[in-house]
Amino acid sequence: MVVTDIEKIDKKRYRIYAEGQPVFVLYKGEILRYGIRIQEEITLETYEEIKKTVLQKRAKLRCMNLLKSMDRTEYQLRTRLRQGEYPKEVIEEAIAYVKNYRYIDDERYARQYIEYKKDRKSRRQITQELLLKGIEKGLIQQVMEELEPVCEEQVIRRLIEKKKVDLNNASTAELHKLYLFLQRKGFSVSEISKVIRNVNYFDSI
Repeated sequence: MVVTDIEKIDKKRYRIYAEGQPVFVLYKGEILRYGIRIQEEITLETYEEIKKTVLQKRAKLRCMNLLKSMDRTEYQLRTRLRQGEYPKEVIEEAIAYVKNYRYIDDERYARQYIEYKKDRKSRRQITQELLLKGIEKGLIQQVMEELEPVCEEQVIRRLIEKKKVDLNNASTAELHKLYLFLQRKGFSVSEISKVIRNVNYFDSI
């Protein structure tokens, strides 16, 4: 492949183009080491060496550094590696590496997330948040079924207590605000109504 451009990203990194397409990102010293120049060819042997000795090692370290600060899903790691412009095969190798050592495990992540959030959020909201993190819906449902079921009415009561709303003396405006707050947590009108015992109010909304 022939190098068609070398684009500076920041003080240290450069994006390498071949045949008009971006192929990878390297540091200045690496560009000099491999003798990469515009309008000169990168042999297949050199390309494979860069992937194996530079990019794969860097991608694995990137994954490990990301996991040091917090647990992440496979989707989240893939997203960060794509943002780093690693080649697809390098991303696959890095993901396979961390999965092999169980540094990432979507089932474990979902289980821990649900256990941590179940006393503060509805099943609906937890499911939506996990979907956004790339966890498959079937896996979320499976984990939820395996865990001890949570009474969502108790969660609503706990949230109301935390908001310190006196349901017996609350104004219409206060009840409306409370309703909106609980709905944002993923609870339905009927679920909220059962707890605050103000069906007529909610029927009128």
